[in-house]
Amino acid sequence: MTGTARTAHDETPRAARTVLISGASVAGPALALLLHRYGFAVTVVERAPELRAGGYKVDIRGTAVEVCRRMGVWDEIVAASTDMDGGSYVDDEGRTVGELPAEIFGGRAGQDDEIMRGDLARILYERTRDDVEYLFGDSIAALHDLGDEGDGVDVDFESGARRRFDLVVGADGLHSNTRRLVFGEERRFKRHLGAYISIFTAPNRLGLTRWETYHARPHKLVSVYSAAGESARTAKNCFVFASPAELSYDHRDSAAQKRLLAEAFAGDGWEIPALIEDSAHAEDFYFDSIALIEMDRWSSGRVVLLGDAAHCTSPASGQGTGLALTGAYVLAGELAAARGDHRVAFAAYEREMRPGVELNQRFAEKFAKEMTVSSRRKIALRMFMVRLLPKTPWKNLIAKKIREEVQRVAHAVPVKDYGQSRVDAPSL
Repeated sequence: MTGTARTAHDETPRAARTVLISGASVAGPALALLLHRYGFAVTVVERAPELRAGGYKVDIRGTAVEVCRRMGVWDEIVAASTDMDGGSYVDDEGRTVGELPAEIFGGRAGQDDEIMRGDLARILYERTRDDVEYLFGDSIAALHDLGDEGDGVDVDFESGARRRFDLVVGADGLHSNTRRLVFGEERRFKRHLGAYISIFTAPNRLGLTRWETYHARPHKLVSVYSAAGESARTAKNCFVFASPAELSYDHRDSAAQKRLLAEAFAGDGWEIPALIEDSAHAEDFYFDSIALIEMDRWSSGRVVLLGDAAHCTSPASGQGTGLALTGAYVLAGELAAARGDHRVAFAAYEREMRPGVELNQRFAEKFAKEMTVSSRRKIALRMFMVRLLPKTPWKNLIAKKIREEVQRVAHAVPVKDYGQSRVDAPSL
């Protein structure tokens, strides 16, 4: 492959104008929205045949609240809030042990809110669909960064098409295809935190309304919740179980994953047998390792990673969505501030994000262990604390301490003002 040769390796590259983003969940469309405002021409490729509407509830708090305000989507997020009232813990017989309000469950403060992942993806997609090119049902098969030989990245798609873009962004999650193509196999960067999580939509067997019910067993945790805006007939079921060793399975084989989940909870009581039976019929079944992605760098040449693809903090952190939104804001802002010079922008993006990401990953390590309590004695102690908390005169102080720890990681990445810098881009 030939291109225009450079006379010096340190020559400033031509300003980037066209960007391909792999992944249309949250990070990808958020970046697309912001890049379009700065004048870039953006294409988003997504393996799924259409926008994925499923998923679990995700927190928007701390820095991410201000980011969403600046993106202009905050009012829509509030309108689609899960509006949860609280949650309860039940014993093996289904008897309520204790109840807590939603703000203590989520460690929220100020304007913090919560939304279903599918609703957030829809909001971002609707804001970008007229200005951004979306390629559903396709994926990147190969990347050829022209480097010093020319400007851009030649992209081969699984559909057989080949196109050239100035930059490529991998916003394709924990199992990032972009990361694999550019940096190597996932096992080099993934660190298993000793547990697995599964979430799916099922009949609302517990008759919940804006409420979450938890049931803990040694090394396992089950929660069922129904949020505002969801059908009264359905609920989300969430299963977590400890597994020090990684399981062997294809992350695209949902049938095999459903069997693994059923085996992990075989013989357990409460409502678990019926909930597991429902998983067999779930169309939005999700199953994955609670894991971190740890990389020395998030970019190579004209390719950069964003969100979970770069630095997954796992569901244990509660900050994956917030960091995806914040990362999109920072990456877009730095590209605009650098007038499309990707080398300057990518270095600044990582410099701004990495300290906060690492703080959130350490938080995830700690919380992952607390999700699956190891013995009935420890579960009983936790239930005692849940039952006691609403009655103790120190409840506000305890709640404040919980919020402060969560808010510390939620505000770990500062929000810069990138102004109105633009890079003129051709229309699609």
